[in-house]
Amino acid sequence: MLQERPVPITRKGLEKLQAELDELRNVQRPEVAERIKLAKEFGDIMENSEYDSAKNDQGWIEGRIATLEKMVRNAQIIEETRRSTKLVALGSRVKVKDEFGEETFTIVGPVEADPAKGRISLESPVGKALIGRLKGDKVKVKTPSGSRSLVILTIR
Repeated sequence: MLQERPVPITRKGLEKLQAELDELRNVQRPEVAERIKLAKEFGDIMENSEYDSAKNDQGWIEGRIATLEKMVRNAQIIEETRRSTKLVALGSRVKVKDEFGEETFTIVGPVEADPAKGRISLESPVGKALIGRLKGDKVKVKTPSGSRSLVILTIR
């Protein structure tokens, strides 16, 4: 995820990333720095579990900040108004039918994917199979749990 490549994301998704980045920089980073300072006051840091815990938290926070900064810097906003209702594209809401029934997916960038909420990444097997397809198309998808045949019912 740290590669320098475009990060497709909605405006709302970008706002969430920026809010998380702000929280990490302005709240969590200072808090962990204070924890490290207090832990050092306990004496020897070699066998100080408070210090070790705070340093581990600091490492995670700094890594997450670096990741978020790159994602924000490389954000490529998905414009809601440009979506086609004829062709499945990033941002499309697609209703499909298979042998198990009907499902609706929104095709999003990997950062915003949440399969439990019907938001699938364009890089997922189903997302890849649907991108560029038309209403009525039949699509075969190879997933980790086996092959599925989908029929595209609607595109919004």
